[in-house]
Amino acid sequence: MQIHRFRLVVSAVALASAVACGGGSEAPPASTPAAAPAASAVDPATAANITGRVVVKGHVPKAEAVSMSGDPTCVRGTAGTAPTEYFVVGPDGGLDNVFVYVKNGLGNRVFPAPATPVVLDQNGCRYVPHVAGVQVDQPLEVRNSDDTLHNVHAVAVINDEVNVGQPMKGMTNTFRFKGREVMIPFKCDVHGWMNAYVGVMDHPFFAVSAGGGAFALKTLPPGTYEIEAWHEKLGTHTLSVTVGEKETKEMTFTFIVPNEE
Repeated sequence: MQIHRFRLVVSAVALASAVACGGGSEAPPASTPAAAPAASAVDPATAANITGRVVVKGHVPKAEAVSMSGDPTCVRGTAGTAPTEYFVVGPDGGLDNVFVYVKNGLGNRVFPAPATPVVLDQNGCRYVPHVAGVQVDQPLEVRNSDDTLHNVHAVAVINDEVNVGQPMKGMTNTFRFKGREVMIPFKCDVHGWMNAYVGVMDHPFFAVSAGGGAFALKTLPPGTYEIEAWHEKLGTHTLSVTVGEKETKEMTFTFIVPNEE
């Protein structure tokens, strides 16, 4: 079932914004001025948290059964079909697989990339997880847990495109992305139903909604932020929130899918 349009209803907290301005001289400077030092990342004594949910209302399409009969290995031990993962919805409308992240508000803070890799597995001829996030230069480890050929194809725009074959079970490739990008689609050119999305951030304040649409952005510096939620079918929307020292704020993104006429 196709969705021709959607309406997104959200509730937001007031945003306080600051604008800085500077000047320059008519003559070029004798030397290039040194860049301003990066701010320290987070003071744990004053860190704040943002928690919340993503929910969906309206006519939510049911999962479709996609045939995997083209590869006997994929069919083995299954019903021969794979459900689409566009809409994973809980009984009270909680929407999973939504990428939620700080879009603006961190200033010039610098956050080193973790050395621990994020794992994207090809298991049961599916990408697991369906939506994930990594920091810039953090390792993304893509595994083949199936006894069949897979093709890891990341269709990046800002970063370099990835297109690597993994013909044998147990093969692993590790990738690092150099620029912020929301989102990078992953697919398998061998199995057309396999897809996933990876968000690349220059900070650690991102999450994927799960367990009925819940998400949490923890240990934030106090401040005012633009928080964006991304869904592969419903698009993106941004809310504003201000959190004080040691404060926890709750916020809700509500996507509304209209009934088809």
